[in-house]
Amino acid sequence: MIHHVSISARQPRHVAEVLAEIMHGNCYPFPGQIVDSFMAVSGDEHGTMVEVYPEDITLSPGQGEAQVTGLRGQPLPTTSPFHFLLSVPASREEVERIGAREGWRTKLFGRGPAGQKPFFHVIEFWVENRLMIEVAPADMIGEYTNLMRPEAVRSRFPTAAPAH
Repeated sequence: MIHHVSISARQPRHVAEVLAEIMHGNCYPFPGQIVDSFMAVSGDEHGTMVEVYPEDITLSPGQGEAQVTGLRGQPLPTTSPFHFLLSVPASREEVERIGAREGWRTKLFGRGPAGQKPFFHVIEFWVENRLMIEVAPADMIGEYTNLMRPEAVRSRFPTAAPAH
């Protein structure tokens, strides 16, 4: 289970506040070595949290026995393949209203092969119109979790690579 992720944003505090809003959680300053970072904390039983760093931060392995370090002034990619699925207590209408208020592309899509019935649905929630978060309100997340149960995965995707 993934409990938290980190992303970057032009306006880290604002992005963390918006994410906390759709999670029905709270925004807090991130207590770490990277200043101007914030966390959107859901308050759920899983400890779901999104860390939001300034846009020019990257994480780098520490040297020797040192832990991870944040590097500032890094080149900014225009897009990234990174995304995550975030289940939220907010309704579809609430997520769409918040996205519209922010001017961020927010649109419902089905996922799966083109021209076939979708496997599941998500709301593409484009943070600052740069980073996609797939958002699934409570009435939509069941499609995804049902699809990803081991027996469903094996029957739908029978040619899995062997685990090592």
